[in-house]
Amino acid sequence: MVQERKFRADLYFRLNVFPIMLPPLRERKDDIPLLIEHFVRKFATRQGKSIHCVPDEVMEVLKRHDWPGNIRELQNVIERAVIMATAPVLDLRTTELRMQNFGGAAVRTLADAERAHIMATLRETNWVVGGRHGAAARLGLARTTLITMMQRHGIFRVTLGQQAAPSDQPLVTVPAEQSYA
Repeated sequence: MVQERKFRADLYFRLNVFPIMLPPLRERKDDIPLLIEHFVRKFATRQGKSIHCVPDEVMEVLKRHDWPGNIRELQNVIERAVIMATAPVLDLRTTELRMQNFGGAAVRTLADAERAHIMATLRETNWVVGGRHGAAARLGLARTTLITMMQRHGIFRVTLGQQAAPSDQPLVTVPAEQSYA
């Protein structure tokens, strides 16, 4: 850019006096919940929405993701989720992130993969468990078998009618309540 005269050479050397090295987001997993809280508040205010909690399952998926695009990728994911939100609970379509995680180190066990696959299918079916177009049918399972597997993995649907928290309180992760369609 200096050669193209788009950036002054003297400014570059002034800025380079004290370089700041920041590790990638994948190495700073503890920063992710704080960043999520910041971005949710920022984008909810901008959109005129009231989003006060992030479900545990969403937070876990976001914390496990490698974030190859670093903070900007996280920011875009949260902004998209806030735009699509219709309730005070952040409803994040995590299927895309989970599919990327299957190739990486985020899925550690067969149980993790099974849980991720069940969650992705439930989201695709809008949490409909039984019936011809429900998650159980898509997974090739009996409805009762799927419900048992969901209980074993601690998968419960978030009830969207939760009371809103005051805006000065931090966002909280909430365990999803048991609810089966």
